[in-house]
Amino acid sequence: PEMARLVHASMAQWNDYHHEDEDVDGEERDESGVDYKSTGRDSLVFLVDASKEMFIMGEDEEPSPFDMTMQCVRSVYTSKIISSDKDLVALVFYGTEQSKNPRNSFKHVYIYHDLDLPGARRVQDVDGLRGEKGAQVAGETMGSGNTNLGEALWCCSNLYSDIKLRLSHKRLMIFTCRDTPHGGDSERDRQARTKASDLKETGVVIDLMHLMKPGGFDVSLFFCDVVSPPEDEAELGLQMEPCGKLEDLQKRVRAKEMKKRSVARLNLCLGEGMNVAVGVYITALQARKPNAIKLYRDNNEPVRTKTRLYHTQTGSLLLPSDTKRVQVYAGRQIVMEKDEVDVIKKFSDPGLELIGFKPMERLKLHHHLRSAVFIYPEEEMVTGVSNFNPFFTMCSVRNVFALCKYTRIRNSPPRFLALVPQKEEVDDGQAQIAAPGFHGIFLPYADDIRTLDTPQLPTASESQVDKMKEIVHKLRFKYRSDAFENPVLQQHYRNLEALALDLMAPEHIEDLTMPNVNMIDQRLGSLAQEFRDLVYPADYNPEGKTAPKRKPAEAAGGTEKKPKVEMSEDELRGHVQKGNLGKLTVPVLKDACKQFGVKVTGTKKQELIDALTAQLTK
Repeated sequence: PEMARLVHASMAQWNDYHHEDEDVDGEERDESGVDYKSTGRDSLVFLVDASKEMFIMGEDEEPSPFDMTMQCVRSVYTSKIISSDKDLVALVFYGTEQSKNPRNSFKHVYIYHDLDLPGARRVQDVDGLRGEKGAQVAGETMGSGNTNLGEALWCCSNLYSDIKLRLSHKRLMIFTCRDTPHGGDSERDRQARTKASDLKETGVVIDLMHLMKPGGFDVSLFFCDVVSPPEDEAELGLQMEPCGKLEDLQKRVRAKEMKKRSVARLNLCLGEGMNVAVGVYITALQARKPNAIKLYRDNNEPVRTKTRLYHTQTGSLLLPSDTKRVQVYAGRQIVMEKDEVDVIKKFSDPGLELIGFKPMERLKLHHHLRSAVFIYPEEEMVTGVSNFNPFFTMCSVRNVFALCKYTRIRNSPPRFLALVPQKEEVDDGQAQIAAPGFHGIFLPYADDIRTLDTPQLPTASESQVDKMKEIVHKLRFKYRSDAFENPVLQQHYRNLEALALDLMAPEHIEDLTMPNVNMIDQRLGSLAQEFRDLVYPADYNPEGKTAPKRKPAEAAGGTEKKPKVEMSEDELRGHVQKGNLGKLTVPVLKDACKQFGVKVTGTKKQELIDALTAQLTK
């Protein structure tokens, strides 16, 4: 095969000669991408009631509904900046005294933020509306006046229509503590219902985040005709109970504002002619720091890297068809075309194929390889959805899991999945905790299971084991993964937030991964000392540091160098013939190249092996 060298060039555009490399192998790191229903951006409009009732403080010094709403809006802004910075958000107030909208054609409607990307400036604006000072600023800036929800919805409709970008999902959230915003004015109620219906016909999903007020909030008086029905069975509709606490409000907003997208839409084959359309969702994915973006130093514009292949001798540009794939096996280079590699990698078409059923007790904890996926029926792909419920019910009633072969995308290796049924669960506020569906647990192949040779160690006495049982019993606690945040990520984003918002110092974070030493000492009491006396010698000091032993060369004032291991030519030729040069380390290979005068163009292990093989097989 022709040898090629990589030439990296920083370019503003990357359109020409862009080709696909090998497809992803379907592992966890490759499933962060989503299968969008349609290309576009998500959009979210906060429509907030600015009437006087919204500024009344709650009982026991609880924040006012307006303050709770602003804290919730700020939380969504900051989360969008981190996780979905391409989404569009807007903040609109209705029931204000002042008006601020295009040509002020809508009275008592104040557009605080247009539908645009979230940014640091917007977060600072929302911070200015929080607390008692924020209420004063809101009163001076907007004030409280008459309410016409129909015109507010019309104004929001114009925000969507003015956007030239393609929007894949449009959502509007109404925050209010008044169940009759127009005070019984039937004409304005009718106009609002009509405009809400128009919005829903254009694809806008309207949600109500109603807040606690004296006397309760009766949704049936007006808002039950305004909000949108649930988009699917997994999403609950209008919540009847209002939010009295900030945590409840944030929980409901978080469940609504993030559109659930599948990483794949596949057919679950239950038998000949029986297919169920399902979506594959990721329930847990390791959070990582975002990749650093290189900027051009003159204008701070992002720099894109373009990779091209050039012939080493002629300097001509190599197209994808000019390159081949090579796999080294037993010292030989096995050359293959890209089409041949694709055929070798393809085992089956994407989908889930039912193999059989197993009792739930046959599924062991040590079978866990990575985080599971969630399997849920896709109602938009109507074919076969009716077969899902009997299949799900049968697995739940008989306490069995379904064993399936799972191929996520073309050219990805097949995996075995154990489909474990999960029933629907809701909390006291009727918010869904767990959706009905299957957890797809990845099972290992026989090649993945290893037999370990455990070292022979002294056996603990019965008294030592009993004492450790007491310690374990004292230190047991209920572990919840969502109670521990990654301190490295949290500190990283706090630092970025402080820089973006011009704060004096980043917000302090508490590292919850650190053990609470005082609580441990309080729970154990004298058990730790008793265990130490049973296991360790009398002069053992766990906090004492022993001085490291000095080597003879260091004691003499010098450093001991490792002698070079020289290899004879016969030994090296033996390694070449057996094809096990790869077992040698890079330093040994480099020394062998110097010893036999082999010229190499690089320092990678494979390049050293190729150079030695070419020299000794002449």
